[in-house]
Amino acid sequence: MTEFFANGSLAASPLQAIFEPIRTATVDSMMVVGQLGQTMDGRIATVTGQSKYINGPTGLMHLHQIRALLDTVVVGVGTALADDPLLNVRLVNGKHPARVVIDPKGKLGANARVWSADGARRLWIVTEGVEVLAPEGVEVIALPATDGRITPQDILASLQQRGLKRILIEGGAETISRFLQAGCLDRLHLIVAPILMGSGRASLNLPAIEHMDQALRLNVQTHMLGNEVLFDCDLSPQRVKIA
Repeated sequence: MTEFFANGSLAASPLQAIFEPIRTATVDSMMVVGQLGQTMDGRIATVTGQSKYINGPTGLMHLHQIRALLDTVVVGVGTALADDPLLNVRLVNGKHPARVVIDPKGKLGANARVWSADGARRLWIVTEGVEVLAPEGVEVIALPATDGRITPQDILASLQQRGLKRILIEGGAETISRFLQAGCLDRLHLIVAPILMGSGRASLNLPAIEHMDQALRLNVQTHMLGNEVLFDCDLSPQRVKIA
């Protein structure tokens, strides 16, 4: 394994076209990237929620490279409960990002692997008034909620205040959909694997539209990752500024 972005630079390679756009913030001081791995028919998991692994080794390597480049990885509690992820950079040599779980009701247990003490910051975002028994060193952030949901803007503002400005929204589908709908993503990396599932959980869940002119049309660059296709979607024109 090679040191990834260890000195803040990236040697000339085909990877530059993928990673250079997320090195510099354009809307405010933050860079927020969403990442999804899906089948060709837009599924991220089976009907039972099983998803390991839709993407192959090259797609997983790409995910770990992005984690190494950004300083924070964020998941919703559904992903944390279903996958019990480590959210580190096992596949490349680099610094583990800070790990954040959005958990309005405090459902995640204190023994979840995401809270493992490995030197990375760990942050637990809950709704105001919810009490959790956090492991030593885990920072608890209590934010206001409406209808049981914390807004993406409030989440990003709270991370920004704590010095975390380069954010990867890694999952799941509901979390990424909410950040996309709220205009809180600079880019979306959508990796499509050559798989047809036919049924299962959709990669995005957005409000229904009546006419095609209401659809979000994206500025996209495509890249091959082995036999998978990365759609690098530039969402900066619709990104709201984080106060």
